[in-house]
Amino acid sequence: MKIRTETPNDTDRVREVITAAFGSPEDADLVDALRADACWIPELSLVAEDENGTVIAHILFTRAGIGGTPGLTLAPVSVDPAHQGTGIGSTLIRAGLDAARALGEHTVTVLGHPTYYPRFGFERADAHGVTCTLSAGPGEAKMVLSLDDRPVPAGDMTFGRPMADAIGAYRPE
Repeated sequence: MKIRTETPNDTDRVREVITAAFGSPEDADLVDALRADACWIPELSLVAEDENGTVIAHILFTRAGIGGTPGLTLAPVSVDPAHQGTGIGSTLIRAGLDAARALGEHTVTVLGHPTYYPRFGFERADAHGVTCTLSAGPGEAKMVLSLDDRPVPAGDMTFGRPMADAIGAYRPE
């Protein structure tokens, strides 16, 4: 397996992988919208290829924040169903977190499965004074990770407009 940055030539295959992984095009539509938004960070859209060079997984980190402090959010993580359960998603998450650290990023938020993301160091957001008023999901699904030794800032999670629209009601400032 090879992990690399997504290129424009990957867009259609990434869309296929996301749609297959989630069973509908909604998350693929979200990724398309994020690509067109100011929150997009090309270096943090990663793909995994199989031995034939076929994209089999995708992960995305976009600009977000906590309160007024810039950070990242992780979503979505997509693995082609034929390759799920093989560790590709975990490998991509670790590679993405390493890439974010290399770019000097400080924090990552995720709205995700509370028993999956802690293996990468994510902790409940509310334990750090972080809230997410856009998502009505359970508190244990709202998580945060510090990528360095600095403490996680307190405040409300913020997202680029496409992500905010997808998880709740976007509130223009």
